[in-house]
Amino acid sequence: MVELIIEKKFIKQFENKYPLIHREAIRNANELKEEGEIIHLVDSSQKFIAKGYYGNQNKGLGWVLTHNPDEEINVSFFRSKILSAINKRKGFYDDPQTTAFRLFNGEGDGIGGLTIDYYDGHYLINWYSDGIYSFKNLVVTVLEEYGECKSIYEKKRFDTKGKYIDDDDFVSGERAEFPLIIKENGMNFAVDLNDGAMTGIFLDQRDVRRAIRDRYAKGKHVLNTFSYTGAFSVAAALGGAKKTSSVDLAKRSEPKTMEQLSLNDIDIEKQDLYVMDVYSYFKYAKRHDLKYDMVVLDPPSFARSKKKTFSSAKDYPSLITNSVEITKSNGIIIASTNNASFGMDQFKKMVDKGFKEAGQAYRIKEEFGLPRDFTVHKLYKPSNYLKVLVIEKIAK
Repeated sequence: MVELIIEKKFIKQFENKYPLIHREAIRNANELKEEGEIIHLVDSSQKFIAKGYYGNQNKGLGWVLTHNPDEEINVSFFRSKILSAINKRKGFYDDPQTTAFRLFNGEGDGIGGLTIDYYDGHYLINWYSDGIYSFKNLVVTVLEEYGECKSIYEKKRFDTKGKYIDDDDFVSGERAEFPLIIKENGMNFAVDLNDGAMTGIFLDQRDVRRAIRDRYAKGKHVLNTFSYTGAFSVAAALGGAKKTSSVDLAKRSEPKTMEQLSLNDIDIEKQDLYVMDVYSYFKYAKRHDLKYDMVVLDPPSFARSKKKTFSSAKDYPSLITNSVEITKSNGIIIASTNNASFGMDQFKKMVDKGFKEAGQAYRIKEEFGLPRDFTVHKLYKPSNYLKVLVIEKIAK
């Protein structure tokens, strides 16, 4: 156990249950030696404030786990937190139309640096620091006891550059046969829990996909940019879109999208797939005078191609401007970002800038954040990272 002295101006923040232990709040951070150490946060007179663990993650040194000095960080602690999360999500476990969801969402469920996803009886643990990874045996023990799990997989996302550590991700149970077919609001998706950093679907976009299918896609020609495995295209096609066009730079996106479409009995011949840079596609669409009824924008926070480096914090307005130019009057743009470094108000300003640069009026029809299984921490704004706007291009 290491005692860390909190600078006076930050004491109130931690007393009010702020979860991230950030470096500028600590007077004696140099005393930290090994990730996974239990930390006691104290004031300058040694008065106890909170208890957590040391684990380097982004700008943090670790996470607060409890404000009770007598609570031990042991298997009972992890059991209590994970069982509470399981009970909150009973409705998901009981829904045959949705068999994949976020079971445990980091600081929102009481343990920062740890997320657990459920895929039809199989669990995927994401470890975001070497510190939280040191508690692996405790987390796995609880899941094996109470999760009714067929198998457990993991993703280690904590090397020195914050990247996923490529490894065999199998932990315990009986190895699953991949692709594993899961359901989301009745739609079928193929996932692989042991094939690199990503699984084939982003669970946090569940509500947006349902809205596209149920309210926005019918009769539309839909352009899905940064399409990954085409999940938005699947939702649009099942919602009655007359055609979908999916664009992604990764060569794997084409076969993966074809797989997702075929799983839902969607005629692949009626869908267009392009393996190319999205900005190059914008130029292609303008040259050929292509116009879309709906454009979906869901870029990564940061991406690099041979021609361009994309940062959502810097480049989102240009993404909007380019999309406006190929969207029909009264068409829809679905603008999404998972960048946690800014909030919804700032995102709306970026969108507004993009429309102004295009000289185009618009109105926001609907807004989305994280679905309810992605529990957020009220005091830690980056935990509520997803921002989605459904925008109508107003006819001039």
